[in-house]
Amino acid sequence: MITNQILLKSITSLQSITKVGMALYDAEGNELASAEGPEVTRDAVRNFAASQADSQESGGVCFLKIGEDGDIRYVLACDASREESYQAGRICVSHITELMDAYRERDDKGSFYQNLILDNLLLVDIYNRARKLRIDINVPRCVYLVSVKKDKDSIVKDLLKGLFAPQGGDVITSVDENTLILIKCFREGTSPDILDEVAQTIVSSLNTEAMISARVSYGTVVEELKDVSKSYKEARMAMDVGSIFYAEKSVTAYTNLGIGRLIYQLPVPLCEMFLGEIFDGGILEDLDEESRSTIKMFFENNLNVSETSRQLFIHRNTLVYRIEKLQKTTGLDLRSFDDAVTFKIALMVESYLKYMNERN
Repeated sequence: MITNQILLKSITSLQSITKVGMALYDAEGNELASAEGPEVTRDAVRNFAASQADSQESGGVCFLKIGEDGDIRYVLACDASREESYQAGRICVSHITELMDAYRERDDKGSFYQNLILDNLLLVDIYNRARKLRIDINVPRCVYLVSVKKDKDSIVKDLLKGLFAPQGGDVITSVDENTLILIKCFREGTSPDILDEVAQTIVSSLNTEAMISARVSYGTVVEELKDVSKSYKEARMAMDVGSIFYAEKSVTAYTNLGIGRLIYQLPVPLCEMFLGEIFDGGILEDLDEESRSTIKMFFENNLNVSETSRQLFIHRNTLVYRIEKLQKTTGLDLRSFDDAVTFKIALMVESYLKYMNERN
């Protein structure tokens, strides 16, 4: 939709060149923008809009219609005191008509991509509409999701438009009020490092330029336009899985989800049964913060007792005591690889169940 500010900017620039005063009205006679334009009544504008004429001069004012799809969208009023008024008006009508076409195409592209990622288009419709909108079909693309706070989405959208130019085929759209979608075009053979670099650039730019913290996820690169929805679904899963299991990370790639992707797709009853079999009586829920931080650090250091105790600033024997205490409580020895894997999966399943309960 063309805003009144854009319309004002357009007729002001034309007025400064032609020196002909102009004003723009809607079909009901409401003034939308004026650049030293003539004063006319609402009735005069409405009567002209209802007439069969495309242009008309009355009372020192030249009126011209600007239509779209057979309807009168705007009425342009020019100061007719100059000989070149009509010609200047025709130039303005042409300019605004092209502006409407450009905005309509942009809106159509946004609607097309929204329906594409949501699988609302038949295959034949994808190719037909892509051809009409001049969208290249066989370009590698990857979908990025940018999750931000509800009241920051417009700021983030403007920043993303500055980072990724539509001339290169990149598209920025959305399907809800908390998540923006970037459909990024790449060259053939793009490496995973380049994909991650784009995501990191988004996070750092939002943080440094707007002081906005955001989570970014992305799917895999697809070779054809029809498969963009696949990359979107992967990015959506990466966003959900990342927020559950890797909350400390600001960037999550679908290819790096690991076992979290498997747990995310398990039925809730199966997860509850697993925890019930491993830990009877809600043992996990009773773990204090000290025990949880110790377990987390122990896993991050690949079950290395010496390195874990150093990073926790405790004596090695103290760490061993905590591990043995956990073994007595849970029946699992974290120093054993098999027990450590079981404990790690159990903690992830617990996080998944909490997420599902909160969502429900």
